[in-house]
Amino acid sequence: MRLYLATSNPHKIEELQAMLEEAGLSIEVLTADALGGMPEVVEDQDSFSGNALKKAKALATRLPEDGMALADDSGICAVALDHAPGVYSARYAGENASDLDNLNKLLDELDEIEDPNWAGYFACHLAAVDASGQESVFVGECHGNIIRQPRGENGFGYDPVFVPEGHDRTTAEMSQEEKAELSHRGIATRKFIAWLKDGMTV
Repeated sequence: MRLYLATSNPHKIEELQAMLEEAGLSIEVLTADALGGMPEVVEDQDSFSGNALKKAKALATRLPEDGMALADDSGICAVALDHAPGVYSARYAGENASDLDNLNKLLDELDEIEDPNWAGYFACHLAAVDASGQESVFVGECHGNIIRQPRGENGFGYDPVFVPEGHDRTTAEMSQEEKAELSHRGIATRKFIAWLKDGMTV
């Protein structure tokens, strides 16, 4: 079996490959470039699962028989804002907004909320679609609180203002290894690997 990720990010490939090897699975991980590139997909669904499945299904149209397409959609959800920005996390302040623009918009909107407890969570929905069209979705969530003053230089996006439950540092103040242990993407990926391992002879 080969896994094809709907990304051209080599770090995501390396991360998944390492997790598969750690689980004892000898599976090659490739980018969408190995299938001629990622088909153009408009992420217009109103849920993480909807967007992830749309991307995975588009890539699955180019799969060889032994292939499986993987795609994820993720973002931050502020409870006080009715779980916004959610699926709009990457473009919360506009289509061409920077990470800082998005983060500042989130903090500005939360500043208008009287509740001092800015509960929130990161969510990742990982969709897998094989060559026969079988679909599966794996969900990972990391709950915690959003803080008013950004802290930390690691990570990206909303990491500098998110403190996971049980911790006193933001995810931008953690090492990559620490973040991987509790991250929404790590949780979803470990669920996928467990499902994969359960359905095949290792």
